[in-house]
Amino acid sequence: MPIEKTDTVVVGGGQAGLAMSEHLGNCGVAHIVLERHRIAERWRSERWDSLVANGPAWHDRFPGMAFADIDPDAFVPKEKVADYFVAYAEKIAAPVRCGVEVREVTRNVGRPGFRVETPEGVIEAANVVAATGPFQRPVIPALIPQDTRLMQIHSSAYRNPCQLPEGAVIVVGAGSSGAQIAEELIRAGHQVYLSVGPHDRPPRAYRGRDFCWWLGVLGKWEAAAAGPDTEHVTISVSGARGGNTVDFRRFAAQGMTLVGRTETFKDGVLSFAPDLANNIARGDANYLSVLDEADAYVDRNGMDLPEDPEAREFVSDPQCVTDPIRDLNIAEAGITSIIWATGFAVDYSWLKVDAFDEDGKPNHQRGISTEPGIYFLGLPWQSRRGSAFIWGVWHDAKYLSDQIAIQRSYLDYATSAQRATEDA
Repeated sequence: MPIEKTDTVVVGGGQAGLAMSEHLGNCGVAHIVLERHRIAERWRSERWDSLVANGPAWHDRFPGMAFADIDPDAFVPKEKVADYFVAYAEKIAAPVRCGVEVREVTRNVGRPGFRVETPEGVIEAANVVAATGPFQRPVIPALIPQDTRLMQIHSSAYRNPCQLPEGAVIVVGAGSSGAQIAEELIRAGHQVYLSVGPHDRPPRAYRGRDFCWWLGVLGKWEAAAAGPDTEHVTISVSGARGGNTVDFRRFAAQGMTLVGRTETFKDGVLSFAPDLANNIARGDANYLSVLDEADAYVDRNGMDLPEDPEAREFVSDPQCVTDPIRDLNIAEAGITSIIWATGFAVDYSWLKVDAFDEDGKPNHQRGISTEPGIYFLGLPWQSRRGSAFIWGVWHDAKYLSDQIAIQRSYLDYATSAQRATEDA
């Protein structure tokens, strides 16, 4: 089978891969996008049924195309998000090959470029862009043995409340996924325990504007790095049912039991850290800081936005916060299932190049790898806070495509100079 050649191979046909394809095309760079499943597959098959985008339609999109038949202030259902990317790929004529898995990428020996092995043959490319994003391998802590009489699934495998057996459920992780799933389960009549760790809890909206707008005008999307001890702090926000601020106290008022960060499991007993009240308080502080900065912005710019005093009103701490549960016997509590909303790890086992640190994380600067010709796209905080979001990855892709084009211009000069020497 002959070896196919192209300038750049983009691995991944989600939002990152399509953004990269658009900008490479604009730069005149020949490329191929390889997607092992369908375009935007994770939106379809690795998210729960009722999921909507966490940002409004006017914000969570690429600049070149709005969502069709969607109110700009609405939160787009996951299937329509996936459909959007399929339509976008058609719009830009992206050279996407679906159903093609990249098995291995290695550097060519004694000559430039890389060898990309797939079930359909080998492709050689000068550059490879790993556009697989940060949600590659679901993380389930090795805490509760799999032979325990308990259904254990990751949030990426959760679909709807009917999927779970009768009985109580504990959701571990109170970021956006955990908070939304826990609320859906309590509204469906399940008894729910929610393990709450450190988190940021922004307002869904304030003074008539969505928090995505506030983070934009306040410059927070452009923050270049996470603050001290906040790199792994999750954001708890929701677009469900038209968008509401996540409020753990109100969850408790609906019958949910809040517990601290899950620590250990022994003899059928889950133990939790004594950090629940502090985690709730920390989320409150983050919430109020956004309100304070928004108010200051309104005053400074003389804006006519309605005041929103109710946004600063909190319900009282429930008993589960003031007198937290430290140990929970799962059998006595009637718990029959656990949902691990504990995030994802990257998996670059297919990328066999010198581009990673000792922990397997990419060594890069704004996506440019320490291995020349290897690029990363879609990573959290790749260049700014917004890098892992739909609109943010589009801007990062432009930067990387420009860098690839710049490198091509250097190589084109070297080739032309060599030819001139040979012709002399």
